[in-house]
Amino acid sequence: MTIIYVLGGLVLIGAIAVVVVSLRRGEQGGDDDPLQARLAEFIQRGDVTSLEEIELSQPFAERVLYPIIRRVGEISARFTPQKAIQNTARRLELAGNPWPIDAPTFLALRFVLGVVLAGFLLAIVLITRQQNPSTIFLYIGGGGFFGFFVPHLMLSSRITARQMEIRKAMPDSLDLLTICVEAGLGFEAAMSKVAEKWDNQLALAFARTLKEIQLGKVRRDALKDMSDRLGIPEMTSFTAAIIQSEQLGVSLAKVLRIQADQMRVKRRQLAEEQAHKAPIKMIIPMALLIFPSILIIILLPAVFQIMESLGGANI
Repeated sequence: MTIIYVLGGLVLIGAIAVVVVSLRRGEQGGDDDPLQARLAEFIQRGDVTSLEEIELSQPFAERVLYPIIRRVGEISARFTPQKAIQNTARRLELAGNPWPIDAPTFLALRFVLGVVLAGFLLAIVLITRQQNPSTIFLYIGGGGFFGFFVPHLMLSSRITARQMEIRKAMPDSLDLLTICVEAGLGFEAAMSKVAEKWDNQLALAFARTLKEIQLGKVRRDALKDMSDRLGIPEMTSFTAAIIQSEQLGVSLAKVLRIQADQMRVKRRQLAEEQAHKAPIKMIIPMALLIFPSILIIILLPAVFQIMESLGGANI
């Protein structure tokens, strides 16, 4: 039985690792075609080889796992409601598209992981010969539910972290924008300075907006699309102020300075809010870890003394 549990645990870890590696592939430049990259590498080195050898030189995940996941995503897109695909695409956009997968493939990964975990626990139930139907349903349902929501939790964590990073970077970025505009630069040139100065999510958002403007999109529409992609009220207020200043002819430097002051106040309020939440969050670890240890240290000597006195009285 120990060997069975060990093998089952390895299968479970392998299934989770496949999903995690698939999702983390985007952090390592997964947007490029690996076969084209390998072909370019062979051409640069001057090696004469066949296309089959180049393809076989790729890792196993690139040759087998990722095409299977993409195929599953294409099949699942035919049966998934359009509303669910749109909501997932929206959440991926809010997270900054951290993985090189589209919304149908992400939904397929959730279903695959849920089925794998449910099947694994079903095999464990059959091996252990459980007879209680409620226990069987609890194992299978719990495994499927956990596997289905693990990618969702990962995506929610990415969205929260990205929005928090942008909120922290906005006051300093607006200060730099204000300085550049007051020095005589245009708004697009000031945004390019911010994009060059920092390496964070806000700088990437500014760089993408600048590329859209350079490709011919109206600045007003590009700013609105940027605020929609970020999903932060502070950014929506900032873009609305910039658009209004452009339409009404108000001094852009003055508007930026006011916005920077407001963002700094909101960042301080956010820090105070997090500080007020800290004592409440500390209650759970204190109740589960610290208080029992203190009770054991304080009451255990008294318990020993009572047991000794009761034992002596019985004798």
